[in-house]
Amino acid sequence: MKNLPPMKCAASATGQFEEETDMTSRLSRRHMLQLASAGVAAAAMTTPSLLRAQDSFPNRPINVVVPFDTGGYNDRLARAFAPFLQEELGQPLTIINRGGAGALLGHMFFMQQPADGYTILCTSAAPYLPLNILTQDATFSYDDFYMVNLPSQDYTLLATSADSDLQTIDDVIARLKEDPGSLSIGIQAASADLVNLSILADANDIDFDALRMVTYDGGGPARNAVAGGVVDIGLVGGEGFLPLREQIRPLLTFDRRQRDDWEGAIVTDVMGEDARVVVGSQRGWGLHATLQENNPEAFRILSEAIEAASKNPEAIAALEAQQLATEWYGPEESNKMLAETAEVMEQYLHLLQGQ
Repeated sequence: MKNLPPMKCAASATGQFEEETDMTSRLSRRHMLQLASAGVAAAAMTTPSLLRAQDSFPNRPINVVVPFDTGGYNDRLARAFAPFLQEELGQPLTIINRGGAGALLGHMFFMQQPADGYTILCTSAAPYLPLNILTQDATFSYDDFYMVNLPSQDYTLLATSADSDLQTIDDVIARLKEDPGSLSIGIQAASADLVNLSILADANDIDFDALRMVTYDGGGPARNAVAGGVVDIGLVGGEGFLPLREQIRPLLTFDRRQRDDWEGAIVTDVMGEDARVVVGSQRGWGLHATLQENNPEAFRILSEAIEAASKNPEAIAALEAQQLATEWYGPEESNKMLAETAEVMEQYLHLLQGQ
């Protein structure tokens, strides 16, 4: 209580009255009350924000739930961003990892916490929330989450090895239309990339069921297979391809804009302006949706703090140095992207369920 020296002075004055019994006996009760009141007033004058601070939000540490184990992208994002968010909020952040069951356990843990603003979420909202809801019978819904900002938006990249004879996406489409089994395709089972391959096939009258797919348990092995020419083409998250840039040739980015300076086409070039695909991992910050109604002040403070920290030049530099996304999209765009991704994934539920 380092802001209480006036209270100590008041206590000293009271002790002095007790010791000097003769003087105390001559003081009237009214006089003593006046002195005590003066001491309290002095304390209030020197600590004007003390009582207000105890009632304001936040007045204790805040937990950050990461529904994945330590070391992954979301964990690194949460820990790198925490110092800058702490600075905005004036309270320490505690990172809580709750991995397991494809983020289902962590999302359930987050929903079980009070919606009072003292628990926030750092997660891959897509594809994991849709997967939890569509394939794992989650007890929560999309409406239970409010995404403040999803700065990391991965994307599917269709690529081939650097020395492949496939030069453009048109070459790939022509070969697959003529003979769907003519090219081996590296891909992860039950993934957003698989859904995007199906969308590409449907848009170009390619027999999806006749495609010759080679499945991998993770993005790393699939990318290495593409770079090494083990498969003719592969569809995997584009951000993970960056370290292999010199070993591959990008042919199609499943996004409406060029990403990471990749050459090649984007989906609108191949499937028109209305093309809808599954965006890759959409990672970032979320709150309980009910917080906006239950505690609008806490909701406002947290939202503004996340925005301010996201736009802090020091935070941007620190995260970029760790190859972590920093872009500010804001709540409207972030929630819209999540909703669109969930809608497309639901249309291709049979693929996600491995049927």
